[in-house]
Amino acid sequence: MRALVISGGGSKGAFAGGVAQYLLEVEKRKYDIFIGTSTGSLLIPHLALGNIEKIHRIYTNVDMKKIFNVNPFIVKKKNGVDIVTINHFNVIWQYIKGKRTFGESNRLLTYIKRNFNTADFNKLKSLNTDVVITVTNLSKNEAEYKSIRDFKYSEFCEWIWISSNYIPFMSLVTKNNDEYGDGGFSSLVPIREAINRGATEIDVVILESEVNLEKAIVGKNPFSLMIDLFRIALDQVEKHDIAIGKLLANHKNVKLNLYYTPVKLTNNALIFNKKVMKEWWKQGYEYAQNKSELMSDNR
Repeated sequence: MRALVISGGGSKGAFAGGVAQYLLEVEKRKYDIFIGTSTGSLLIPHLALGNIEKIHRIYTNVDMKKIFNVNPFIVKKKNGVDIVTINHFNVIWQYIKGKRTFGESNRLLTYIKRNFNTADFNKLKSLNTDVVITVTNLSKNEAEYKSIRDFKYSEFCEWIWISSNYIPFMSLVTKNNDEYGDGGFSSLVPIREAINRGATEIDVVILESEVNLEKAIVGKNPFSLMIDLFRIALDQVEKHDIAIGKLLANHKNVKLNLYYTPVKLTNNALIFNKKVMKEWWKQGYEYAQNKSELMSDNR
């Protein structure tokens, strides 16, 4: 059994889309299992259907307005670089309303349903393919994996949305008396889950560079510092997931093909810049192509 695993990574998901496009369209790889976390969960239903052109359009046209109904960020350009600052009005208004998050991402759920309709869902569910969404159950402090086989359309869309909710900047969701958020908090690179579901070969797209030689710039205000601390924490989750995945794969004789970003794409994956994401998609495609050619030369 072959699986495609796509890690979390916010706007960097565009790079994963490019990698997946090459593997599906050029390499003609057939997957029995698709597992995604956060941005990966947004990609995999369309990839499993083979709707490459559609998901490319979705990813390269998304912006902050399509995600947030209450945006906690203001993005400014300084010397040609996007700088994120706090939207004081929205954050204070959230506090006044008694909300526990800085922003709300209900528009993202609407965007998901607009681009993944009931016909898509029914077609995908009829295939002999398992599509699995990773979420974090904050009440129980554990990862949960939601298969399309177990849900109806509306609830499955909600799990995709929940998997992508990077709290406390996006919506905190209560379901079944438990509170849920971004799958990346508990399982950023769900290699182990793919192995547990029977995969014997896994293509893993990891939306971070394998080696980071850049010195991190720590935020200069409390808000940007919080974003940086979350990024550092998730980097550790990622390293743990990959290490455990490699050990389990070695123990069970599972072949892993790892696709990292060749360079660090961004310090803030919550910035959704359409022009930049189009370039990342192209880079992902070219990276997968170069890696494939290199692997062929070494055979």
